[in-house]
Amino acid sequence: MSQFLTISSNNELYRIAVEHIIYINADGNYCNFMQSTGEIHMVVLQLGQIEQLIAKQISNAEKHFIRIGRSLIINRNYIHYINVSKQQLVLADNNLSKYTISASQEALKKLKEIIGEEIK
Repeated sequence: MSQFLTISSNNELYRIAVEHIIYINADGNYCNFMQSTGEIHMVVLQLGQIEQLIAKQISNAEKHFIRIGRSLIINRNYIHYINVSKQQLVLADNNLSKYTISASQEALKKLKEIIGEEIK
């Protein structure tokens, strides 16, 4: 059965299936949810608040999501390619839609190390 992340504000409520969230990026006091359906939802919450909601609502959240740097949370299941020197992260879904994201070399190096240790 699917797990859902529910985000509620004064006027809106979003309920998003975990497997549909590709990444969440911060934009000041807002966050954008990129979904595998191609939809992008903007919510009025900071990334730290989203991170707390994920930890509260999603069982085994660390198996699904990881925060990369100051402005990005990604779904681990979509990691396709990491290039530290080019500061490039590519996330891909089952339909082979690709999402290229820029991140700091430090953040990508750490992500690469985490993924590398998981496969040992």
